[in-house]
Amino acid sequence: MPDDAGRMLTLVSPARRIVSLAPNVTELLYVAGAGNFVVGAVAYSDYPEAAKSIPRVGSGAGLDVEAIVALHPDLVIAWQSGNPSWQVERLISLGMPVFVTEPRHLDDMVDLLERLGKLAGTEALAGKTAADFRRHLARLRARYSGRPVVPVFYQILDSSLLTVSRRHLINDVIQLCGGRNIYADLPGLTPRVDMESVVQRNPEVILASGYDALWQEWRDRWRALSMLTASTRDNLLFIPPDLIERQSLRILDGSERICATLEQARAKRKVSGSP
Repeated sequence: MPDDAGRMLTLVSPARRIVSLAPNVTELLYVAGAGNFVVGAVAYSDYPEAAKSIPRVGSGAGLDVEAIVALHPDLVIAWQSGNPSWQVERLISLGMPVFVTEPRHLDDMVDLLERLGKLAGTEALAGKTAADFRRHLARLRARYSGRPVVPVFYQILDSSLLTVSRRHLINDVIQLCGGRNIYADLPGLTPRVDMESVVQRNPEVILASGYDALWQEWRDRWRALSMLTASTRDNLLFIPPDLIERQSLRILDGSERICATLEQARAKRKVSGSP
């Protein structure tokens, strides 16, 4: 079976000792029916509740290769853009069966879910869950396709103003809701921008993630910029990162919130007299 790095992985039998190297992968394994087979996971693998008790084998700072090897996994699932590539290559060189993931589009999510089900021998449950996701996604597409386009700025972090390009899964969510990512044209996955650039591109909606505790401070900073359409119309929304930045099936919950916010922005156009 091909992974997202183009490597072929073949297991002689369904995986029964799985190590997950990304929180979203841990979530997907549970909804695919393979949660009981996960013997190791990285930090922040906290959903569902049962995932919190899985032994930790690393974090965003790096992987504990020795701990992973000691678990004798028959499958390691890595995150291409989130795990240090040299450590993933190290695991492969040690003979670990590594499956690399990197969903870039919403349709990739269900494809990955189904592949995880095949690797774990839980195709039936994974297939049912994937079908439910596809139906939910189709409903959103039917409802918001053709809606007037709304320029959107997505903010990952405040201090360095990281955003997303067209290569990021979040760009797909913005498009799903009838939005236009104002930084879709930038190179890379999560490019850094500055305040002057945001003002120049003048988004109609600003979506922010990161830390909930800091949102009030961020929102006040945007509100002070009266030249921004998003600020003057109060089209500012905080999205919990677990619902939008984590590449799991909960991304459609985050999508519902974003779609509703863009609909509110369209309604405010009529009040302001804008087209």
